[in-house]
Amino acid sequence: MSVAKEYLKEERSQEWRNELRKSLKSKERLEFKRIKMNEVAPLERIRSYIEVNSGLTEIEAMAEARRCIDCPDPTCITGCPVEINIPKFIKKIEVGDFLDAAKVLKETSTLPAVCGRVCPQEKQCEDRCFYQQKLGREAVAIGYLERFAADYERESGHISVPDVEERKGIKVASIGSGPAGLAFAGDMAKMGYDVTVFEALHEIGGVLKYGIPEFRLPNEIVDIEVDGLRKMGVKFETDFIVGKTATIDDLRADGFKAFFVGSGAGLPRFMNIPGENYIGILSSNEYLTRVNLMHAAQHEYDTPLLEGKVVAVIGGGNTAMDSVRTAKRLGADRAMIIYRRSIEEMPARVEEIKHAKEEGIEFLNLNTPVEYFADEKGRVNRMKVQKMRLGEPDASGRRRPIPIEGSEYFIDVDTVVVSVGVSPNPLIPAALPELEVTRWGTIVVNEDTMQTSIPDLFAGGDIVRGGATVILAMGDGRQAAAGMNKYIQETVMNKV
Repeated sequence: MSVAKEYLKEERSQEWRNELRKSLKSKERLEFKRIKMNEVAPLERIRSYIEVNSGLTEIEAMAEARRCIDCPDPTCITGCPVEINIPKFIKKIEVGDFLDAAKVLKETSTLPAVCGRVCPQEKQCEDRCFYQQKLGREAVAIGYLERFAADYERESGHISVPDVEERKGIKVASIGSGPAGLAFAGDMAKMGYDVTVFEALHEIGGVLKYGIPEFRLPNEIVDIEVDGLRKMGVKFETDFIVGKTATIDDLRADGFKAFFVGSGAGLPRFMNIPGENYIGILSSNEYLTRVNLMHAAQHEYDTPLLEGKVVAVIGGGNTAMDSVRTAKRLGADRAMIIYRRSIEEMPARVEEIKHAKEEGIEFLNLNTPVEYFADEKGRVNRMKVQKMRLGEPDASGRRRPIPIEGSEYFIDVDTVVVSVGVSPNPLIPAALPELEVTRWGTIVVNEDTMQTSIPDLFAGGDIVRGGATVILAMGDGRQAAAGMNKYIQETVMNKV
């Protein structure tokens, strides 16, 4: 019988499990192989929005947790933008104390079930793991274990709510309910502030709802994480556009003492090539929002959507993968990624590329569109593509793509989704002309406190970074909460 199964025997006491854990030496732990997560078969999953990854069983989670050697200097923590105590929660899982593992996660993470699904752990905490750094082997599956603990707690019905300090009677606001805004709200609520989150759309979650498909992140998961914030006292206002529904000055007059701007980067970019305005060419933001938030794929809703049979998605990031895999689920006979660099240099997660390949997505790497053509009704029906080669590395550290003269060719298409990046939401900067911004439209902040040029205004996430990951946005939200708390202590509370 495996050690993990021994842990799970009902008659085993917690003390016994702890002793068994302590008896395992590092040399023994190093012999265990990384557990693979079960996945829904490609032919089954492309017919629906069923979540692709199935999660770990209790025995699988405990077996994977055994691999953690409990480093004296756990560098995995330094790789986590929200500084989860990774060894602590993993050791809780190893001995079967799953609910306490979830509580450890919630000490610093507002969205553990979300992060366990969509964070690029392979570039962050897992990249700093002893196995990866010292042995060149597969890291402990920190992301899988994070997801397991959060899912176990939710499915058990015993969802813990983090402790909050006594209420200070001070109102603060989060503008935007994406990962940065939610992380900020959670930390401020813990510190006893009266937090209100203002969301322009009709549902809470920001990019978690409109940008990430349910086959990667089910909406139910986001809703339950948000409900946890409500239980901590956080209030939410939807269909509320700060700068239009009410100004910052209006909210100040209503008693709000400080503001966090986490309004994201929802302004799509295009390539400005001939024919880009034809019908059937749209941004990934619009495409995914129509499907994910406005239910365009469900026929009982009236949201219009072009369900193309030959779909080209331009780009190589996670949003491009989400778009092309969505097209496949909407019935595309041919769904392809067109990306100007090689597959090794694609910014998308390795897991997302793997899943896309399994689902029959075509990858046209070292190619870029240069012109679009349309039928007599103005609907795109063909594109000219040019082949590329890689030159020397550019500012991003990746090799620069160089066009190959005379290599152009044509591809028939009926839908094109452009996913070549986004720009910051311009609404708040436009409403506050005194706010300092960069030439790219991102808000300038103090990197230590996330404070802007307006003292009572803090910012983080994509509105500062110009496009980043969920977990980096959450790290910004936490950092801004710490900075705002210090600001309020030094200004507002000193005057009381």
